[in-house]
Amino acid sequence: MIMLHLKDMSVSAEAAIEAVLNAPPDRPFVVAQLGQSLDGRIATLSGESRWINKDAALDHVHRLRAAVDAVVVGAGTAVADDPMLNVRRVAGSNPARVVIDPSMRMQPNPKCFDGADGARRVLINACGGAAPAGVEVIQIPRLNGQLPPRAIVDALFARGFKRLLIEGGATTVSSFIDAGVVNRLHMLIAPVILGSGKPGLTLRPLDRLADAARPKTDVYVLPDGDVLFDCHLKD
Repeated sequence: MIMLHLKDMSVSAEAAIEAVLNAPPDRPFVVAQLGQSLDGRIATLSGESRWINKDAALDHVHRLRAAVDAVVVGAGTAVADDPMLNVRRVAGSNPARVVIDPSMRMQPNPKCFDGADGARRVLINACGGAAPAGVEVIQIPRLNGQLPPRAIVDALFARGFKRLLIEGGATTVSSFIDAGVVNRLHMLIAPVILGSGKPGLTLRPLDRLADAARPKTDVYVLPDGDVLFDCHLKD
């Protein structure tokens, strides 16, 4: 049976951040996040996604960034959005910025690899090779054509990145959930219906409804109407 805990309006979603900050230091702790519409879309058919969620949800994402050691995105997000992946909307330190780019298709100087703030920058690929100045390269062999999420988490943990935020895109988040390496999923739902567009999570198909994951979930209604589902996927 699903365990759903609707928090009192006076209880801040900061409690979801505290769970990340208080994660055990002796093993990796991975939190993934997605922002989507009521009907499970993260973008329109044309690819427009800014902004499905409102300000409070965006603030929450920046608090997550400030709470982790590294924020991780796939090459698709790096190419499509060219995000900075730093902390701008709240107080806090910028995390390390990690891009998973197996085939080196990312543009040469993405914003997230700007080293002006001193944060570490990491490129994960399958082929090694050159990277922008100051960017660390981690080479991970492909497994069944993909870079295995568990190997990525282990490699980052070995380099001191204990708390990880898997921020996007949907394919990357889905692959980390399917691999069983995500401790918490923060799903930010906006009260908007797109009717069509790019779906959020796309996981391995199930044959039976009984096999569906039903995690313990804390629910926070944010001040401007978006809703945060903090799903406990594993300890």
